[in-house]
Amino acid sequence: MNDQNDQYRSGFAALIGRPNVGKSTLMNALIGQKIAITSNKPQTTRNRIQTVYTSQEGQIVFVDTPGIHKSKNRLGDYMVNVAQRSLKEVDVILWLVEPSGFIGAGERHILDQLGRLNTPVILVINKIDTVKRQELLGFIDTYRKEMDFEEIVPVSALKRDNLEELIKCIMRYLPYGPAFFDEDTITDQPERQIVAELIREKALRRLEEEIPHGVAVTIERMKRRRNIVDIEATIICEKDSHKGIIIGKQGSMLKKIGTDARADIEDMLGSQVNLQLWVKVKKDWRDSDFLLKNFGYNQRESE
Repeated sequence: MNDQNDQYRSGFAALIGRPNVGKSTLMNALIGQKIAITSNKPQTTRNRIQTVYTSQEGQIVFVDTPGIHKSKNRLGDYMVNVAQRSLKEVDVILWLVEPSGFIGAGERHILDQLGRLNTPVILVINKIDTVKRQELLGFIDTYRKEMDFEEIVPVSALKRDNLEELIKCIMRYLPYGPAFFDEDTITDQPERQIVAELIREKALRRLEEEIPHGVAVTIERMKRRRNIVDIEATIICEKDSHKGIIIGKQGSMLKKIGTDARADIEDMLGSQVNLQLWVKVKKDWRDSDFLLKNFGYNQRESE
């Protein structure tokens, strides 16, 4: 691959949208590897996660932002600040929406934000596998009347439908220039961060509605010995009652979370994993600047 080729493009693309529209699923599908965690709960992504797509034509650095929403605590403020700052620093914005003929207050809030920017916006209508093809034209028309998008691309991140077309569209709005990362780079996230996020994902999925978003994961120890990686991690929750639910009867829930997470971590690291999990209570950690910073949510990055 010749990065000096004057036809080579490279730049940054932000993925934005209301919580739970499938941003992380789309990014994982475009990269072809699991980096961002997914769950059926909104506001799963808390930090900006950069992943890298490289081809002969160019390199796209995807910035997966926390969902834009009205915040309820300091963690929420942090997430919104990160998302809003990302929009000013990229070459193109991908706004993900679900197929619908109704534009709600959440989408109006995002439209208002986008209207203040000069960055090109591609509207990506996700989850097209859930609607009839003839309905899609009406949904496209609804959004087209609201804003002059550079492109409107319908996709299914889950089924990987129309992703090649989306990549072509993104490339058109990137400047010419050499790659930012080596061609074998897929993320700027350290291994420990990804491992913590994979454990958090499994906790969110297993606990469903029982535990709200007050779950963080810290990696206490991560060490390789021959073909095995020893990992010790702590799941942080906000209440004593939550701790009991996460551990489960005779440790059954914690064991399930650990089993689920270990499979994904082994896939990512390419080796056997010995995973040990603990649970600790840190009351109201989402409103503590000290604990937010301790758990990797750096306020300075979001300002």
